[in-house]
Amino acid sequence: MVNCRTFVEQDRARWNAFVSAHPYGSPFHLIAWRDTLQTTFGYEPRYLLVEDAQECIVGILPLFFVDNIVTGRVLISTPFAVYGGILAANDGAHYALAAQAKALAERLDVQYLELRNIHKDQRAGFNDVDRYASFTMPVGPASPNELLAAIPQKTRNLVRKSLKHDFKVRSARDLDTFYGLLALTYRKHGTPLFRKSFFETLLENFGPLVDMREILLDGRPVAASLNLLFREEMPTYYAASDPAALAAAPNNFMYFDHLLWAGNHGFRVFDFGRSKVDTGCYQFKKHFGATARPLPYEVMLVRRREMPNFTPKNPKFAMAARLWQKIPLPMTRLLGPALISLFP
Repeated sequence: MVNCRTFVEQDRARWNAFVSAHPYGSPFHLIAWRDTLQTTFGYEPRYLLVEDAQECIVGILPLFFVDNIVTGRVLISTPFAVYGGILAANDGAHYALAAQAKALAERLDVQYLELRNIHKDQRAGFNDVDRYASFTMPVGPASPNELLAAIPQKTRNLVRKSLKHDFKVRSARDLDTFYGLLALTYRKHGTPLFRKSFFETLLENFGPLVDMREILLDGRPVAASLNLLFREEMPTYYAASDPAALAAAPNNFMYFDHLLWAGNHGFRVFDFGRSKVDTGCYQFKKHFGATARPLPYEVMLVRRREMPNFTPKNPKFAMAARLWQKIPLPMTRLLGPALISLFP
């Protein structure tokens, strides 16, 4: 017998402990992610959990209710995250959460319910979305030469090229450099920029689970990353570089540095993050020797009659992305935060 109910604040410690112990748990399942999105974007959390007869948590599902002029009313697990979906200790808890999520979506009369699963075992039986893949690479203690030998030849040559430059790495906590480089990178890709307060709140809520570092060339920052440290994994979740420095291959240096650091600091998996299939970012990660794994996202249509697609591969948004690349940088920093909240 299980009891499926809504999360309350007193569940915080037990929820986080369950996420940390579950094999498919991710930073985006932690309550820190809920707090960050609720504070920054005002999305409404509808977090569900299942308890057994002994009142032990045996399943959780982070959900957000979002309502805007682009998506309409939707439920998502979870916005702006690579991973989400049901975490359950047994089939009974899994089925209870899937049924409750479906009932909630119907009661709220949403356009659709989206689950961003990391593994096929999380699936709830809705419509498949085969648009994304994640990339991971095992790491361990290694010298620079040993790591170089493990990287495919084409990328190895680019890394060696980058090592000929006077790159330096430093830890960071000041967001100014990171945010400035992110603005350049997001405009280059035709993507609206997050507001700076999102990253400030993320740093505050995740604390020591966030690792930030900057890559300097001749004393000038040319790349930066924001990484999450979770159990034995190091996901690089936000990374940016200065297009003017690309001839020195700062991105290749940055990922080589991060792989080396992770393996020599007790981590066992480096997570390159999510990419749309067959894009430039997808190929970059693939050529680094990372293993691509399709992400088994799924969508349950409620009011909507066709699958949602708010990516640049949708012709409706491809032109907008191209126009965004031509907008002056100060304008993208001004307008981006208002737009990106419409595409969770």
